[in-house]
Amino acid sequence: MSENTVKLMQGNEACVEGAIAAGMRFYAGYPITPSTEIAELSAEKLPRIGGKFIQMEDEIASISAIIGASLAGKKSMTATSGPGFSLKQEGIGYAVMAEIPCVIVNVQRGGPSTGLPTSPAQGDIMQARWGTHGDHSIIALYPSTVREIYDTTIKAFNFAEKYRTPVILLMDEVIAHMREKVKIPDKDEITVINRKKPNIKPDEYLPYKVEENDFVPAMANFGEGYRYHVTGLVHDETGFPTSNHHIAENLVNRLVNKIEDNIEDIVEYEEYQSKDAEEIIVAYGATARSVKSAIDVLRKEGIKIGLFRPITIWPIAEKQLKEISKKVNKITVIEMNMGQYFNEVDRIAGKDTKVNKYNRVNGELITPEEIVSFIKEG
Repeated sequence: MSENTVKLMQGNEACVEGAIAAGMRFYAGYPITPSTEIAELSAEKLPRIGGKFIQMEDEIASISAIIGASLAGKKSMTATSGPGFSLKQEGIGYAVMAEIPCVIVNVQRGGPSTGLPTSPAQGDIMQARWGTHGDHSIIALYPSTVREIYDTTIKAFNFAEKYRTPVILLMDEVIAHMREKVKIPDKDEITVINRKKPNIKPDEYLPYKVEENDFVPAMANFGEGYRYHVTGLVHDETGFPTSNHHIAENLVNRLVNKIEDNIEDIVEYEEYQSKDAEEIIVAYGATARSVKSAIDVLRKEGIKIGLFRPITIWPIAEKQLKEISKKVNKITVIEMNMGQYFNEVDRIAGKDTKVNKYNRVNGELITPEEIVSFIKEG
């Protein structure tokens, strides 16, 4: 695609274009609605630019393939939906432990199980955070427009490479299949981050050694002469397994801290009509769009209300939500699940203000009209 192209683009298409702009050259996946177009477009576009596409036999194989490709030096992505995302969780945990950059897209659908394949839902908020086992941190981004899908896909790759970690991109079905006008930015307007490579001889390389005041080790590509061991077990600086308690504690702490200590770099959010707001709605993705329309109506009727929209859904914007909670009379969390993010917002803000919720799980969007009614009813 040429620079400065303006295109009527589908959300799933924007995801592929953003991934390619970020440097994606490998995709492995198993098609599943409503993410299927991401696989289809990757199959069409990657071979034209020297990349590879593989349709795998299932979701477990898909994430295993992108982990392997990333170890070989390729920026890699897979895409799926709710039940497929569940199958990828062991691989996500492996990538966390082995510190392998990759991007996992989850275009959500209603659940549990195979649920509602072609209807919007926001039911994987907690699966993104805690789907894999063990203590860990995770980065998950949640765009709200087609253009933002393009931008956050690039950010997902950048965070993956910068912090050597899997990054999750959560999307709503309705935006994944929506078409909006998108201006593709010039190449010099896009920031692309590549993984830190070792600057020592191969026989001196320790794949999990970090420099002082740095949480992220340099990463050599397999095939470049840097031989090292990769495992999901607790490992030392060489990559080989160990059951040493001191090493285990330091490793898990480092995996968590390399994200949690960089929240200021990772957390992104949008505030809308919030400066003088006496009440704030917290919403993300497609739901936030309905909320914006509702706020415009409520403002015309003299109700001082605003929106806080997390773009980085994990780690949560705890500091910002805490500050908001001390300024407003009430926070309402509106989402297409039974209150997954509400529980987190209530944990953070509930001591300082009333936290309310409005939820839906029937596969239908929450409309501006019903948000207006809910807010007015108090």
